[in-house]
Amino acid sequence: MIQGTGSDVGKSLIVAGLIRACANRGLVVRPFKPQNMSNNAAVTADGGEIGRAQALQARAARVSPSVHMNPVLLKPQSDVGSQVVVQGRVIGNARAREFQEWKPRLEAAVHESFERMRAEADLVIVEGAGSAAEVNLRKGDIANMGFARKADVPVILLGDIDRGGVIAQVVGTKAVIDPDDARLVVGFLVNKFRGDPSLFDAGMALIEAKTGWPALGLVPWFRAAGRLPAEDAVVLEARRTAGEGGFTVVVPRLPHISNFDDLDPLAAEPGVRLVMLRAGEPIPASADLVILPGSKATIADLAALRAEGWNIDIAAHVRRGGRVLGICGGYQMLGRSIADPDGIEGPPGSVPGLGLLDVETVLGGDKCLEAVTGRLARLEAPLTGYEMHVGRTAGPDCTRPFALLDGDRPDGAIRADGRVAGCYLHGLFADDRARTALLADLGAATSDLAYEQEVEATLDALAAHVGHHVDLDRLITLAR
Repeated sequence: MIQGTGSDVGKSLIVAGLIRACANRGLVVRPFKPQNMSNNAAVTADGGEIGRAQALQARAARVSPSVHMNPVLLKPQSDVGSQVVVQGRVIGNARAREFQEWKPRLEAAVHESFERMRAEADLVIVEGAGSAAEVNLRKGDIANMGFARKADVPVILLGDIDRGGVIAQVVGTKAVIDPDDARLVVGFLVNKFRGDPSLFDAGMALIEAKTGWPALGLVPWFRAAGRLPAEDAVVLEARRTAGEGGFTVVVPRLPHISNFDDLDPLAAEPGVRLVMLRAGEPIPASADLVILPGSKATIADLAALRAEGWNIDIAAHVRRGGRVLGICGGYQMLGRSIADPDGIEGPPGSVPGLGLLDVETVLGGDKCLEAVTGRLARLEAPLTGYEMHVGRTAGPDCTRPFALLDGDRPDGAIRADGRVAGCYLHGLFADDRARTALLADLGAATSDLAYEQEVEATLDALAAHVGHHVDLDRLITLAR
């Protein structure tokens, strides 16, 4: 089990690299994360949803993702509350304090899923959540040491030297955790090193001396990490602008943005400049395309969009002849209204939409979780993707669907003048055929980017990088 000294220390990436490296040796490997918190989710082959990182790790293992790779997924809907997904299915909503009381009844599902993964693999590599030193949450823990102790899984602690203070990170963790938990730790890794590694020899030795844990590797910064789908929205701060192409795509960063890896293939296109707007920044007049992304709290994010004045900017952008595309929650925002009669996102009620598409959305019903194939209706380009949403959208503009899926089922809507469109399709731009057709239709330069092949090549490069700096034989031995 790889646990971290904090959030965003690189646990997900290191686990993916270790998995691909071990799979390349011929081992049957499975990823596992007992509890995750993310609004970037993926649809699984068994019809549920898991964190995006575990889907990438499944890909590293060269297997289809399963709900049992991430049995508990928390999808934040506010600063203090989350939707709770267990083994791929939504079971309710809980505030942070309430969730602490839920943990005992979730523990059985966690260990059932872990045993399923263990039964089908030579090696399971488990990813912890947040920090191993969150001792205030240790009671009933199912994500870090609580899981490791019950499952009898050896732990490797991962620290992040790039943020500074890595000696204190690792030594401090040893100082505050329970001694019985500390005995589960079989070594530590230091991640994201830049420069001459010999300059930190003394630092590694000092950590060993202070903790009694052996040093298992100093892993340099992996520069190609940005080519892989990310799970934490914290990466959006570092990726505010991507690319230097002549076609500018602008995306307002909404507070509850979800499935933002939809945008990664656009960032990789040489002819595209992708700009993620922060609060307080206007939509520039130079924008060619505005994308309203997915949202975990559509009505709240629509209110935030209006508070920023982005609704005014978008209307002006359309008047100037600019194009707008809404994806999932963003599609719902573009319509005339969004109704939430059952209070799925908050108090029951209805709010006006942006009025740029002649459609209306009603939130409710079963959550749609489905991998799809089809074609772009107007451009006739084939596509693959997935749907992950609650609610149904209908109205006159739906007679001009954005896509035709799985036997000509219509999805989405296009305004009569073609300037505004929306759909429920995630993963749309990862399909080279659909992305190329859409960019060409918008007047953007296209390329021969093979996005999925690039992800595979990056995973292999990551495996080689991790394998060079970590003693895999020793790790496999420590894994018993």
